[in-house]
Amino acid sequence: MTVPRPDGRWLVVGHTGMLGHDVMAALDGRDVRGMSRPDLDITDPASVDAALEGVDVVVNCAAYTAVDDAEDAEAAAFSINALGPAHLARSAARTGAWLVQVSTDYVFAGDATTPYPEDAPLDPRTAYGRTKAAGEEAVRGELAAHSYLLRTAWLYGAHGPNFVRTIARAAAERDRLDVVDDQRGQPTWSADVAGRIVAMVDAGVPAGTYHATSSGETTWFGFAREIVAHAGLDPVMVHPTTSAAYARRAPRPSYSVLGHDAWAAVGMPPLRDWSDALSASWPPFG
Repeated sequence: MTVPRPDGRWLVVGHTGMLGHDVMAALDGRDVRGMSRPDLDITDPASVDAALEGVDVVVNCAAYTAVDDAEDAEAAAFSINALGPAHLARSAARTGAWLVQVSTDYVFAGDATTPYPEDAPLDPRTAYGRTKAAGEEAVRGELAAHSYLLRTAWLYGAHGPNFVRTIARAAAERDRLDVVDDQRGQPTWSADVAGRIVAMVDAGVPAGTYHATSSGETTWFGFAREIVAHAGLDPVMVHPTTSAAYARRAPRPSYSVLGHDAWAAVGMPPLRDWSDALSASWPPFG
């Protein structure tokens, strides 16, 4: 079985984003280079080919993530979320590099009642989801034997705007918070995802699809209450509401829980429970 070279040269695409920043930190001390626009345009095959020369492992954290905006700008989202990964995969196939493509729960319909397995049929309901699903399909088609498709969801981290920061700030300024209680998922700390990316490459696990989300599950309401409690405030101030109270251009999945069977199959545990991760991550948000 061919495995990636973890001791070789790494390229982190989108290294200035929340996850990209944490991947760079997880690779500290290794031969790693981070690239983002304007240094690398993943929609330009020539730019991608130049960037991948001499690279052994590529981690693609670049993405068009403005879910609502994508409804009116699907072509722009497609160029980054689908064409970009396709170019990276083709170039990696030429050079022999491995590719870690970060994807999302939005590739599913979001109406399940049990965790989505790694091989569940794709059925995106938003422009963002369609473009990310197209990116997955491109990587599978171009580089199936040398790639990891790593889906994550409900991501938060120290280096970007996110739900944890928003709730902690709002709780300090208000007496009451209304948070949706009809969307269920797995809050996931970006540093945990970054660590797993490095660990799976180091372990030489087989190419394929894996779900890098925290264990356990909750709603945004449940998550918000935990955040408020960590901030030293009374979680009773957080009240449940429904998605209907917050009209969005793109519908949010009501169920984003992803299964973790692929980790067991390669002898690795899933990521830790979401509440444990929140406790571990809290100093950056205090």
